[in-house]
This record gives sequence, structure tokens and C-alpha cells, in this order.
Amino acid sequence: MSVLKKMTLIMVSLLFCANVSAQFKYEIPFPGKSLHHRDTASIFIIGDVMMHSRQMEYEYREFLNDIQDKIGAADISIANMEFALAGEPYTGYPSFSAPDDYAEYICECGVDIFLLANNHIYDKGRKGLDRTLAKYGQMRDSLGTWFTGIGEEPLVFRCKGMSFAIINFTYEINGVQSGVTPVNMMDKESVARMFKKAKEKNADFIIAMPHWGEEYQLHHSKEQEEWAEWMVSQGADVIVGGHPHVIQDTTHVNGIPVIYSVGNAISNMSARNTQLELAVTLRFINDDGRMIMLEPSFDFMWCSLPGMFSDNYSTISVKKWANRKSDWLTESDYNRMIETYDRVKDATGIID
Repeated sequence: MSVLKKMTLIMVSLLFCANVSAQFKYEIPFPGKSLHHRDTASIFIIGDVMMHSRQMEYEYREFLNDIQDKIGAADISIANMEFALAGEPYTGYPSFSAPDDYAEYICECGVDIFLLANNHIYDKGRKGLDRTLAKYGQMRDSLGTWFTGIGEEPLVFRCKGMSFAIINFTYEINGVQSGVTPVNMMDKESVARMFKKAKEKNADFIIAMPHWGEEYQLHHSKEQEEWAEWMVSQGADVIVGGHPHVIQDTTHVNGIPVIYSVGNAISNMSARNTQLELAVTLRFINDDGRMIMLEPSFDFMWCSLPGMFSDNYSTISVKKWANRKSDWLTESDYNRMIETYDRVKDATGIID
């Protein structure tokens, strides 16, 4: 379902009481209008959606099929798009340009918001970025998927009677000076202005989504910690980061949840820990105008390469498949999934 359909206020119908016949001596009134109204909004976040050269050799419109129900079940789903849509020739690492219909497929899976502030969005220069933004603009108009991370603007939207702002920025753009691009950069003056705009637009909740950290490290860096503390001081209600290509530890800063890195959603990577992802669900409650955020919940996902779980790339739920070893084409991939899952949980302390 598109964000255009989801991001609407839910109207409450009026209840009318029927007249009680005067022939009864004792009237038993019908229940009156309920004054209590409680709505819950869910936001589902997956990590880096990538397109390496080898992935283009396969039917990429199947990569996320196993978790499509989870993506579509949320009121809002978010993914980081780690490539440009610069047109042909399509290329993988280190300079990514993916087919347009790959992004359309991610949208059709149920993703409502694309994060664009990452270090690969400018891989094909300003011309490639302009084409990327034009294509995402077309998808927004035709398919209802929005994008953010551009132009020093937070994305502000309403869902279930609540207002949300997403602030997305990146630590760098590969080989490019920040002043020549409209991509939101990890600069405190710039990010502070986005927080200010989110507050001016009366956002009930501000979700900070930085692209940051050291690659392949299961624990956050000192710089990430300092930035998390600063973002909390600016008004962040929750921080969900990405970029390291692995899951990192989680914590709270002054009571605010910080998920330092969710890892890869889909890629050709097979280095240690890179195939495990942490999908995050955020839930928010509008309790008659009292806005509440619940603790985030987590789903560990596994990106299996072709010939392992199936003949294609497949992102799957670890819990769903943890007791189905016989369904694997290659038993070693199942063993690798369980070993990685246990190792990363032990190292990060995350409980799903």
C-alpha cells in the first residue's frame, strides 16, 4: 500500500443513541459516545539495499520476497538505497548505478520512504544524481514512495494522527566535497537546521537516520557516541543508523533509543557478519493526544547468496527459518547463518 494511502488521518464515526420507548418505566440507556481514542503507528526499517554487479545476473525482483509481508504490514516502511539511478551502463562496486526497475521493485514490496543520504548516492556525479532524483520523483508521483536526505530538509509526514520527521544525512560522499552537492551531510550546523525545521513543522516525533560509523565493526565508535548525544540534545526521539554493513550495538542516551547500525538488507557481500541484518520496528501511540513511543523491537534477517538457500539472492527472517535446515540447498549456509546470529547477538547484546 502506498504512503499516499497510509499517511491519512483516521476519521472516527459518530455513535448515535436510539430513543428509548416511553412505555418502559425504567430506562436502560444505550452506551454513550466513546471519548477515548487510541491509535498505534508502526514504522519498519531495513538496512542497505545494494546492487553489486553479480546481483544483476539474477532475477532481482525476487530478492526481498520472503520478507515482503513484514515490509507491507507496517504503516510505514523505510530502506536505504545505496546506489544511483544514473541509467546505463549499469555498474556495481565501487561506483554503483542500478536499473530503475530495481528501485521500483523495492517500492512494490511495500517500502514507503527511500533514504538517499549515503556515500554512494553521488557515484555518477551531479548528472547521475539529477537523474536519480528525477526517477525517484516519478516513483513518488506514480507509486507513492517518498525520498529524503536531500536539500537540508527533513521529511515530515502524518500517520495515525501523529506527525513524524525523518532527518537523514551521511558522513561523506565518496571523493566529493560536501559544498558541491545537495545531499545532506554530517555537519552539525546543517543537521541542527534540519532539527529546527522539524520542530517548526510541529513534528511529534523526530527520527534521526545517520549514515555513519566504521565499516565491519560490531561496536560503535567514539564519534558515533558523541553525535548520538548531540542529536538527543537537539531533540531526536530515536536514532537508527546505517553504513557499516554489519549490525552494531544498541543503547539509550538519556532514555532515547540508539540503534547504531542495522547492516545490509540485500547485497553480494559475504565477509564476516555482513549477511546478517537487524530490521527495526518502531511503534508510536496517539492516546487521545498523548504521544508515546514504545521500545523498538528487532528482527534478525539473513541475506543468502545464490545456490545456498535458493537459486537466487534471498533475504529471509532468521526466526522463521531457524528450525528448517532441511530446506536449504547448501547446509553450510544454514550453519553460517546460525553461527553469525549467535556471534553477533553475543557481541552486541541485542535481544530479539
